Amino acid sequence: MSSSPNTKDKAAFLKWLPWILLLVLIAAFVWLFTSMKTPSEATWEPPRTTPAEQQASAPVADTPAPISSYHNAVARASQSVVNIYTTQVMAEHPYMDDPVLRRFFENHGGGAAGQGPTNLGSGVIVSADGYIVTNAHVVEKADEITVAFNDGRKSRAKVIGTDPDSDLAVIKVDMTGLTPLGFREVPIRVGDLALAIGNPFGVGQTVTQGIISATGRTGLGVNKFEDFIQTDAAINPGNSGGALVDARGELVGINTVIFSRSGGSMGIGFAIPTALVEQVMNALIKDGRVSRGWLGIEIQSQLRDPTRLETSTGVEVLKVIDQGPAAKSGLRVGDIILTIDGIEMTDANTLIQYVARKPPTTELAAQILRNGKNKQIKILLAERPQQEVVETPEIINDESFEDQPSYHGQNQNQPTMSEEERVRMREELLQLFERDGAPQSQ
Repeated sequence: MSSSPNTKDKAAFLKWLPWILLLVLIAAFVWLFTSMKTPSEATWEPPRTTPAEQQASAPVADTPAPISSYHNAVARASQSVVNIYTTQVMAEHPYMDDPVLRRFFENHGGGAAGQGPTNLGSGVIVSADGYIVTNAHVVEKADEITVAFNDGRKSRAKVIGTDPDSDLAVIKVDMTGLTPLGFREVPIRVGDLALAIGNPFGVGQTVTQGIISATGRTGLGVNKFEDFIQTDAAINPGNSGGALVDARGELVGINTVIFSRSGGSMGIGFAIPTALVEQVMNALIKDGRVSRGWLGIEIQSQLRDPTRLETSTGVEVLKVIDQGPAAKSGLRVGDIILTIDGIEMTDANTLIQYVARKPPTTELAAQILRNGKNKQIKILLAERPQQEVVETPEIINDESFEDQPSYHGQNQNQPTMSEEERVRMREELLQLFERDGAPQSQ
């Protein structure tokens, strides 16, 4: 007697039931694991301004005449800009072991170990859970970082990561419910209005107005990777790490450096654009460092004399590093790189910026000129080796000006003297102390 179809179906169902339950359990476990990921493991996304916020912060005019106030935009942006104070513990002077020299240094207020001078800068809140972006030179070598918020609150901060090559850093405070500043999605244009918000000279949060003077500024010699926005909005020492915003209060750049003869604003300030800020911040929050593409070559621009009428684009290869990506691809000294991925390489800075924004293992299609003939080659990028840390100034000086201000943040090494000078100074101090302690005749 044969079994009925229902019995067969039931048996087949029972056979597959354990596998079905296993798949359901795996799916539930995957969902639970992804939903419990910590914020630090998730990819950071730049805050965006909602249409309602854009409408609320749009420039308001009392009459059809030119705009009379940017109050709404500034009010929104200011609550996301913070003041940063850093201190560094000073080591004891090496001559403090000598009791005679110790007495001299103590009488003149120097030499003892303790807290060094307080440096100041600015920063921008970029997430509600405490991430803040600033300049790397603002927090460099700091032993303690204090963040002062617009509403009067203060908090200690820790460094998440720094990238001296772009002069950007990410710090974090143990606070929630903060107001991040929305990133502008549309690229800024020359002539657009710019508002700089920061803490110049430590006077407190300050807003200055100007326009975007230029974009894509390179070759300043400040950072290894430069793509600056230039503005005439007044930027001064203490503004570093602060916000450069548009007329709606959206972030367009991080104020970084100024060109000055006096140490104050002369209408030439530079900010790091948000496109670069977003790239660096994502890497620092995720990995604590920035990984960049690397060709393994030394280059120079073709056009060297700006007075010549004829122009020649392309970048000449001066050196190819052995076993580097370029060497493995067949690139040679003397080759002229004309385009990469169809983009014209007008100068060395253009090539450096383009390659630096590509992650390692990216394959580039380069068109080169070799012995008068065009040639196509493929180059597989490697990871850029770690570079030596170079302190970044807040001020670019005009070398033609006689009275040069010093670079802010520059290390001032403790003076040293030879053994002969130390012995002579010690003898002179002993004689001085003996005279001071002797009774005086009337």
